[in-house]
Amino acid sequence: MFTEYQLTEGVRLYVRQTTQFKTVTFSLRFRRALTAEDASARAVLANILEDSNENHPSRAALRSALENMYGTLFYTDVGKRGANHYVSVNAECVNDRLLDEDGVIAWTVRLLADTVFKPNMKAGKFKEQIFEREKQTVTERLRSIYDDKGRYAQHRLLELMRPGGPESIRATGDEENVGSLTLDDVMDAYRRMISEDEVDIYVAGDVDPEAMAEMFKTAFGFESRTPAVAAQNTEPEKGKTGTVSERQAMKQGKLHIGFRTSVLFGSEDFPKMQLANGIFGGFPHSKLFLNVREKESLAYYAASSYLSRYGLITVSSGVDPAEAEKAAAVIDEQLEAMKAGEISDLELDQTKAMLANQLREALDSARGQIEIFDQYKDLPGGFTPEGWIAKWEPVTAEDIREMAGTIEKELVYLLSGKEESADADA
Repeated sequence: MFTEYQLTEGVRLYVRQTTQFKTVTFSLRFRRALTAEDASARAVLANILEDSNENHPSRAALRSALENMYGTLFYTDVGKRGANHYVSVNAECVNDRLLDEDGVIAWTVRLLADTVFKPNMKAGKFKEQIFEREKQTVTERLRSIYDDKGRYAQHRLLELMRPGGPESIRATGDEENVGSLTLDDVMDAYRRMISEDEVDIYVAGDVDPEAMAEMFKTAFGFESRTPAVAAQNTEPEKGKTGTVSERQAMKQGKLHIGFRTSVLFGSEDFPKMQLANGIFGGFPHSKLFLNVREKESLAYYAASSYLSRYGLITVSSGVDPAEAEKAAAVIDEQLEAMKAGEISDLELDQTKAMLANQLREALDSARGQIEIFDQYKDLPGGFTPEGWIAKWEPVTAEDIREMAGTIEKELVYLLSGKEESADADA
C-alpha cells in the first residue's frame, strides 16, 4: 500500500501514491510507552501545538492562513494502541495539480514542520495563557466521559479488570494528573517527544513519492533516536473477577462483561478470532444481537469488541437493571453455543463478508488508508487489504469453535441508577 523511506534512525516516511483523492493527506505520529502521567501531559501538549505556532502566533491567525490555503484542514490528536501512546499532527490540503498555481502542498508541509519545531513560545516556553486554557480543555473532556455512561462503564470495566495496565489508561490521561501538570511538565513532554519518540509520517494522495521523501528530509531535521517502544505485556496484572455493581444517577443500566483470551494481535490465530468476535457480537447478525436483543428483548443494544492487543473481548449492553442477571445468562449461553460448535454456514459467510466490507469501506478515505496501514503494517509477513481478506476465507466453523474455547469470562460489571430512597443522599 505505502512506499517506505527511512529519513533517519527511528523516523520513517510512508507514501501512498493514489489518484483516488483530490486532496493530499498527511499524518505525523509520535509514539512512546504509555503511562498515565505521560498521556496527561501529551494530551495538553497536542492541544497547544494545534492552537498556533511561531509563524502564526494566534489561533485566529492560523485559522485565517488555513482558509487562505483553499481551506486546508489541520488538527492534532492523541491515541493509544496496546502499550503505546500516540500524538498525531494531521493535515489535508488540495492537490496542487488541481490548481493554476503550485505551493499548497509545500506550504502544508512547512506548517507541519512549524508545528513540531517552531511552536508558539515566549522566552523558550509555551505561553502560560495557552497552557492554562488547553489544560482546562483536556480536563473538561475527561469530565465529559462521566456523562456518557456507556463510555464510562467500558472504562470502568477495564479499570477493574486490569488496574494500572495500559488497558485502563485513557489516551487523554486522567483528571488528577492533568490537574497537577505544570508548564515545565508539558515542556519536558514536548522535548522528549521530538527527540526520543518513534516517528511515523504518512502521506496519501496523487503525489510523487520520491519528491515527498526529499521534501520531508528538507523540512524535518529529526535527529536519530533509538525508540524505547513498550513491548506488549503477555502476563498482565489481574484485577477484579466475578461481579461488580455500582450506582450513579441514571435510568438505563449498563451491563459490561470482560473476557480474556490467549489469542493476541499478530498471532497465527488472530484472523480467526476476528471472525469469532464478529459471530459472537460484532455485527447485527451476531448471536448477541439476535438473541439478547431481538429474541429475548433483554437489552436495548448488545455487542462485543475484540481488544486484540490486550487479549480481551468485552461485551457492552444497555439493559433494564432488573433484567441484568438474565441478560448476562443469555450472553453466556451464546458463548457456550459457540464452544459447542453451533456456528452455521450462514453466520460464518455473513461475518466474512461484513469484515471484508468493513475493511474496504475504511479504505475509501485517505485517513482510513493511513489508519488501517498504521494499525496492521507490523504484522508478520506484512499487510495488504486483499491479502488480509484472504486470511479470513479458509476459516471454518471448527476454527471458530476452537477460538471460542480460548475465551474465559473474568468480570461482570453493572452500572445502574440509584434507588429512589437513596436519591436524597446522592
